[in-house]
Amino acid sequence: MNNQHNYPFPSRAPLRATFGIALAVLTVFALVPAIAVLFVSFTDLRQVSYLPTHFVGLQNYIDYFGAGHRADNLNALKNTLIFAGVSTVIQIYLALGIAILLNNPKLRGRNLYRAVVFMPTVLGVTVTALVWSLMFNTSGGPIQRVLELFGQRSAFFGDQNIALYLVIFVQIWMVCGTSVIIFLSGLQAIPQELYEVSSIDGANRWQQLRFVTMPMLAPSITANVLLGIVNAMQSYQLTYVLTGADKKGTQVLSLQVYMQSFGGRSGTTLSQSQGYAASISMVQFVLVGVITLTTLWYLRRKEQR
Repeated sequence: MNNQHNYPFPSRAPLRATFGIALAVLTVFALVPAIAVLFVSFTDLRQVSYLPTHFVGLQNYIDYFGAGHRADNLNALKNTLIFAGVSTVIQIYLALGIAILLNNPKLRGRNLYRAVVFMPTVLGVTVTALVWSLMFNTSGGPIQRVLELFGQRSAFFGDQNIALYLVIFVQIWMVCGTSVIIFLSGLQAIPQELYEVSSIDGANRWQQLRFVTMPMLAPSITANVLLGIVNAMQSYQLTYVLTGADKKGTQVLSLQVYMQSFGGRSGTTLSQSQGYAASISMVQFVLVGVITLTTLWYLRRKEQR
């Protein structure tokens, strides 16, 4: 028997060509820029034509971990971990609950509800930030008016004690739809016979959720957790638009990279340092990699169990 029929192509040549093209694109647009960033992190590159670029070795990393920047960098690291951890955990539980509700075949208009849940995902960061800036407007926004009914007022994104958690709320609102879709795909792939057999054995709804649904959803949970962590740890746009760039309460690593590369702390070109920004991005890369691989190892073990 000809084993070539097992492939989606009549021969292996188109398959190899397709993977070769994909590998070339990945190399050009991912691997090469990553190597370039690593190289730049060992230089004092600045976007100023009359300033020469020198190889400075580990100086950027020494400066980053040095006493002069330690307080700001530890604050950014703490905010990044809080942002990623809180947003991912809440997003997973919320998306799972919504997906279970929307997977009910008896629910009327569930396709409409699915579209509504997914809508914030397609709005984009700018539109999302504009919507919630208006909602939390301190000069008469809807949420401010509700607080005034109880004799209270708030600076919202201007209050550094709660600004980070408000940004987390907006982040969850914006990306939760993607997690819901992934969970719905996983729920629809679960054979109904498993629920019928468990029901015959006397399992109630909670036991079916715990011993049937959750184990079968393990791959979807893994995908959502990893996506949530990576997206949150690399996100800076919402923070930048909603709270500005220089607020300590909402400073995160990715925002530090952006400001050092394009904005500068004092708003001048001379304060920008692409070399230093590249070193921060490499620190962030290692942090994301360690957390992601550790989480993947843990979740894979849970899947096997």
